[in-house]
Amino acid sequence: MTQTIAQALYFAKTQVESASESASLDAQVLLGEIIHQERAYLLAHPEHPLTEEQQAHYIDWIRRRASGEPVAYIIGRRAFYDREIAVTRDVLIPRPETELLLEQALAFVNEYPSASVVDVGTGSGALAVTLAAHSSQAQVYAIDISPAALAIARYNAFLHKTKITFFDGDLFEPLIMRQLRVDVVVANLPYIATDDLASLEVTRHEPRMALDGGADGLDAIRRLIAQIPSVCNPGALILLEIGSDQGSPALELAQNTLPHASAEILKDYAGLDRIMKIHFIPPPA
Repeated sequence: MTQTIAQALYFAKTQVESASESASLDAQVLLGEIIHQERAYLLAHPEHPLTEEQQAHYIDWIRRRASGEPVAYIIGRRAFYDREIAVTRDVLIPRPETELLLEQALAFVNEYPSASVVDVGTGSGALAVTLAAHSSQAQVYAIDISPAALAIARYNAFLHKTKITFFDGDLFEPLIMRQLRVDVVVANLPYIATDDLASLEVTRHEPRMALDGGADGLDAIRRLIAQIPSVCNPGALILLEIGSDQGSPALELAQNTLPHASAEILKDYAGLDRIMKIHFIPPPA
């Protein structure tokens, strides 16, 4: 039986609403992707018939969404800042909160255009690619321990015609091995406490290694901060995304490890702890 756009959207909404708080929007985005039309077209042409192939494709996608799979993984991309970033289940889906970190980094690089920047734990490459796209004079590095994630990041760099040097490795180790130093560090490292993972929906589909931050959620951040003196130039800016309840322990960690640096916690639009901002000052010689 041939379905119209209106009938397909109604069916999809009833299937998805138990798994999504935005069932209607999800249904529209997925159908628009399949028939290559904007949401406005779907709403303006409810009587438009779908082909059998489109219906079968849509049913498959709706089943996936009803199971909880994020829309970004289904369509293979996610909007981030001013561009579309390709994603697979090998990488975290970029979040709007991370754009706040990006804006801080861009402000610094706009003031120092030839700065060297590293994105640690780059994942999809959203931060590195967007920084490189807006800062053509900057030297941008991107590091990840996951070869699969690096493949996606490289693909995004190609899509957006950006020049980035990629390294496979753990935290700053590739820079330390090559005796490279940087002026800006951006990182969205795993920061969820291990015991909290089982209760979170995000762990059903997104890579655990990009989420699990150890007993207190700060394991990777703790190790990265300890390596800062080995890779950061004096006056370097370090921007680390953290959990909404990690401001105080993260700040204490930074102050104890880097006593001569200045550190502060920046809030997101909801007023929650989101970014630790550090200006690195080395100890007196």
